[in-house]
Amino acid sequence: MKHVFVVNPGAGSADATRRVEAMIAGLASPIDYQLYRTQRSEDATLFVGDWLAGNPGPVRFYACGGDGTINEVASAIASATLAGQQQQQAVELACLPTGSGNDYIKTFGSRDDFLDLQRLVDGTTRRVDIMQVDVNAFSREQAATEGVAKPSATRYCINICNFGFDAEVCRVMNAVRRFPLIGGKNAYTTGIVKSIFTSLRSRCSITVDGNLFHDGAMLLCTLANGRYVGGKYQCAPMSVCDDGLLELNLFRPISLLRFASLLSDYESGAYCSRGDIADIWRHCRGTVVEVSADKPFYICLDGEMLLGNHYRITNHRQALAMVLPQGL
Repeated sequence: MKHVFVVNPGAGSADATRRVEAMIAGLASPIDYQLYRTQRSEDATLFVGDWLAGNPGPVRFYACGGDGTINEVASAIASATLAGQQQQQAVELACLPTGSGNDYIKTFGSRDDFLDLQRLVDGTTRRVDIMQVDVNAFSREQAATEGVAKPSATRYCINICNFGFDAEVCRVMNAVRRFPLIGGKNAYTTGIVKSIFTSLRSRCSITVDGNLFHDGAMLLCTLANGRYVGGKYQCAPMSVCDDGLLELNLFRPISLLRFASLLSDYESGAYCSRGDIADIWRHCRGTVVEVSADKPFYICLDGEMLLGNHYRITNHRQALAMVLPQGL
């Protein structure tokens, strides 16, 4: 099997290329590998897509970066696999967490588990779900005006898709993540503080498998295959990564006081067991979710922002072969 390391040099606090090379050199036995350093946003998706188009043999891609890098590599694999260009068994996804945010792997184990490259090379695969997100496309000029990358007709999401308050938090987080004190591990908290004053209410319509789930004002909504967002917030504690079903958690608008009283339980995931939030929290599972609004609004896919006013999110059951470190 070919081992391809896709390194995002801009992820984390420093370029991890030499660190990854040292990990490879320290393996017990040599492996047949290639290392590629990404050059810009979405470059990992382009590289992996091109690689798969020209190399039909078995391959394991190591996404070396944060959740954005995992998303880009997973998106290319999913695009090729779901289009029938690759046999599912021939392409594997491994995550080497060298970025500042690595929420998806927390569903399976710790950051240290996945940073042990020997265990990752010797690991086994588990088939996991991935979301396909179809969005109405904007022109390049419109997207540039809004400060986001031009959304393609179809994108993918492996961990968390969220909108409303959470999406605004992610937007702020992306803007400040490299700032001292308020960035880094504190970036998500910074986003929460700012968004409290700007994004406690938005409006949309949501259907789940053809049935109306919500229509009107809301605080936030998450669609999840993973469980964590923002480094430490367990937004979807009941989510299962391979059952084919998205986990939907929606909160209606609430006061600042009630928001503050819920924040610690939202971080730990304990909010699901509270009996005093039935009036503001709605939960369900489904395969196909459609979200629409009168005006364009942001939606966040594994930390990456899209802008549109109609989204169709389809969950594909066990569409990816995810490598888990030996012992997990």
